[in-house]
Amino acid sequence: MADLINEFNDYRQQMNEVILSKNNLVMKRLWNLDTNTYEDGALDKRTKEMLGLVASMVLRCDDCIKYHLGKCFELGINTDELYEVFAVANIVGGTIVIPHTRRAAEYWEALNGKQDFSAAE
Repeated sequence: MADLINEFNDYRQQMNEVILSKNNLVMKRLWNLDTNTYEDGALDKRTKEMLGLVASMVLRCDDCIKYHLGKCFELGINTDELYEVFAVANIVGGTIVIPHTRRAAEYWEALNGKQDFSAAE
């Protein structure tokens, strides 16, 4: 399961370096804006990452979902909180979000170091 996480993070880092190395001011500003959006403000980082995860799930962007899941994990969001985020995303986005929820659950389990999905928590 660690391969799933490492493969995503390694590819993301490698391609971000390629993109940013082209020295395009608009792309650099976009990356900076994205980074600054998720900093603590009136809303804390945890809340913002959960909002980002809902939006990513509704927009059905698996790369974005994985990114926000990783950030949620780093920020100490627990599985109960995460499944409430999943519920909001599925209510807002409809049943078309279910396949993305499955992949999100798989990635979350990998982040938590779990290999056997047959047993419920």
